[in-house]
Amino acid sequence: MQQQKIIVIGNGMVGHSFVEKLVKSAARQNYEIIVFGEEPRKAYDRVYLSAYFSGKTADDLSLVKPGFYEENGVEIRLNSKVVSIDRQAKTVTTDDGFVQAYDRLVMATGSYPFVPPIPGNDRAGCLVYRTIEDLDAIQAAAQSGKIGTVVGGGLLGLEAAKALRDLGLETHVVEFAPRLMPVQLDEGGAALLKRKIQKLGVKVHTSKVTQLISAGEGSVNKMEFADGQTLETDIVLFSAGIRPRDELAKQADLEMGPRGGIVINAHCQTSDPSIFAVGECALHDGMIYGLVAPGYAMAQVVVDQLNLTENRFDGADMSTKLKLMGVDVASIGDPHGSDEEALSYVYENGPEEIYKKIVVSKDGKKLLGAVLVGDCDDYGNLLQLKLNDMELPEHPDRLILPNRDGSAGALFGPDALPETAQLCSCYDVTKGDVVNAVNAGAMCLADIKSCTQACTGCGGCTQLVTNVLNNELEKRGVEVSKDICEHFPYSRQELYHLCQVEEIKTFDTLLHTHGKGHGCPVCKQAVGSIFGSLWNSYALEQDKIPLQDTNDNYLGNMQKDGTYSVIPRVPGGEITPDKLIVLGEVAKKFSLYTKVNGGQRIVLFGAQMNDLPAIWTDLIAAGFESGQAYAKSLRTVKSCVGSTWCRYGLDDSVTMAIEIENRYKGLRSPHKLKMGVSGCTRECAEAQAKDIGLISTEEGWNLFVCGNGGMKPRHADLFATKLSKEEVFKYVDRLLMFYIKTADRLQRTATWMDNLEGGLEYLQQVVLQDSLGIGEQLEAQMAQLIEGYECDWKRAIENPEFTKRFKSFVNTDMPAAQVFTIERGQVRPATSKEKLDGIAVEVKAKSSYSQVVAL
Repeated sequence: MQQQKIIVIGNGMVGHSFVEKLVKSAARQNYEIIVFGEEPRKAYDRVYLSAYFSGKTADDLSLVKPGFYEENGVEIRLNSKVVSIDRQAKTVTTDDGFVQAYDRLVMATGSYPFVPPIPGNDRAGCLVYRTIEDLDAIQAAAQSGKIGTVVGGGLLGLEAAKALRDLGLETHVVEFAPRLMPVQLDEGGAALLKRKIQKLGVKVHTSKVTQLISAGEGSVNKMEFADGQTLETDIVLFSAGIRPRDELAKQADLEMGPRGGIVINAHCQTSDPSIFAVGECALHDGMIYGLVAPGYAMAQVVVDQLNLTENRFDGADMSTKLKLMGVDVASIGDPHGSDEEALSYVYENGPEEIYKKIVVSKDGKKLLGAVLVGDCDDYGNLLQLKLNDMELPEHPDRLILPNRDGSAGALFGPDALPETAQLCSCYDVTKGDVVNAVNAGAMCLADIKSCTQACTGCGGCTQLVTNVLNNELEKRGVEVSKDICEHFPYSRQELYHLCQVEEIKTFDTLLHTHGKGHGCPVCKQAVGSIFGSLWNSYALEQDKIPLQDTNDNYLGNMQKDGTYSVIPRVPGGEITPDKLIVLGEVAKKFSLYTKVNGGQRIVLFGAQMNDLPAIWTDLIAAGFESGQAYAKSLRTVKSCVGSTWCRYGLDDSVTMAIEIENRYKGLRSPHKLKMGVSGCTRECAEAQAKDIGLISTEEGWNLFVCGNGGMKPRHADLFATKLSKEEVFKYVDRLLMFYIKTADRLQRTATWMDNLEGGLEYLQQVVLQDSLGIGEQLEAQMAQLIEGYECDWKRAIENPEFTKRFKSFVNTDMPAAQVFTIERGQVRPATSKEKLDGIAVEVKAKSSYSQVVAL
């Protein structure tokens, strides 16, 4: 049978998805596929465009596997814009006069950025954010500009703002509405998002109507607002929404929506049955979908039509979860509670910057919508509740409140989901699809990805898909793999024991004897942590450097501007006046921004990498040690003033905190550890929000364990009461060593204990009653680690080989980039606040000379 010709106009994400689906279908043999792409490159990921400014290349963003079109016999014509469609002759014509006949036509022309009709919107520096060519133009403009402003505070606008910030520009966001992301977020969620974004140095202007863009006085452009205010800026980046690319459909006299968009039916057919439309150019039931997942669903519907299989597009859920400039944001269903009888539950944690809201039906039985800002861990479960119309628990607030038995995940496991539950919206993969894949032989997540494409889009469904997969395997009696990665058939716990029993101290030895391949960041960093926990191995030893993350590699936390923070250890928060003076002198000498953090430590921000050895030389000479805030280890032991000063104090909490911190400093563990010691039950040190917490009573110390105040706040559990100091040390020694031996990679103590069979009670039996008979062994191992402690930075500055790695260049001691402030004609290093405020210039080293350029 002669093949029919099917033309795809558009090689964006949705157009390429259609081609991928078609070549895998039974209908493939019936069609010759021809793709026209207007851009000079094949399909790429527009969702993560901002990564282009963080070092990703166009090839990194590509969605097309090498050789895909050739191997599947698909003809693709790039740099080829289709300018007309002749429906009678069934041909398309390109801008260079090429004519191609078709039998079926798929329009995946997408959308274009909306540029508001503001006078001056065509001035130099007025750009849009849509294609890689647009990004190149933005990058070029940023080289001579200092200030960039995004018009639009929606999803695309905030992504564009991240791009400007990544380019080092002072960044502003101007939004017409009174809040950011007005469609997805309510006032509370938008207010928190605004605060978090402004903390990152991005200035947000809401309720702003731009009336004119004119020539600036100190910048290329000046934005003039309706309220009389102005904003000087070099770049004006329009990201105020999208409009469908429907000009071809208009030319072909297809049915159009009153405000644009190609009208389609439930089979994604236009008013011409031989022409389909998918993605952002298509108008279904009066709505244009600006997310990629509905476009993928439309593409599947068209493929099914070609396969003569019944499938319909009846709309799509617009719930979304994403990370905007490092801030987790999610919106589900109706977040505004537009139903007047709907009920709302709100949880807001100001200190942790978390906002959660759910909207439920009048009877409290069905979820109508949700907003999550700062913590989106429950998104997957809440989405399933909404999509599958599942009944809520008696107290719906349990879904978002901490410390009341957790989250939606604890209430609704995989078995509660119906077979029709959509797990992956990008590729419309249901629970039933995953179950069928397991029945067909899928044994791991890679198998699920291969046969269903789940988790290969945005990745947001990975945890939920993994839970369903593991649940199905366990029900079939299959032992679920706990392998740490593809290079080792062992869990972290098993690798720990292998290294301990066989006294393995190098990654190459472990890989040769128990692994395969070359390793990856997952196993390398896990093994690096294990070596630290077992042997107190040093991060800067030549063979250990590849096993560290960025922070451990330079013994400091890298900040968002590429500088490092310096946090000396101050045990228990107790510090002498002399040491305070030294910190001030060092901060002034190196122009560092100082702040007291939540753990009672003084942090010095803004350190250049090459200055770190000099900074620490001064600090160690004054008696300070590394606080190891960069490591997965003990960070701080917070204390109140206790019986020394407080009239309520029952015991000397400061001395206890100092002894605890000095005992466990440098202890490498699967995740960071924080501790607290309160001198009475008034709990000023917040010991019940720590991994290890002590509270003094008239009868001794009460020990609390496995709490944390992070993204998932959890109160610690009371572990033992009326303890002496010696008993505290003994039981904490045992518990921490048991945690280090048995926890998974990057597992917090709270999650670790909850995952132990028997939970708190089992842990009490192991630690307090020594039910496994390993108590003395755990204590001895801890004693060995305590004995082998050595300050990371003291060792580094005493060895020239270690300090070499902190030099930016081999032939000069000048850093790669230093930031200065010019004040009254004098140049001095800028403070972090001045950097954030833009009152600074940058000096870039160029071999033996330097050049001053404006930031």
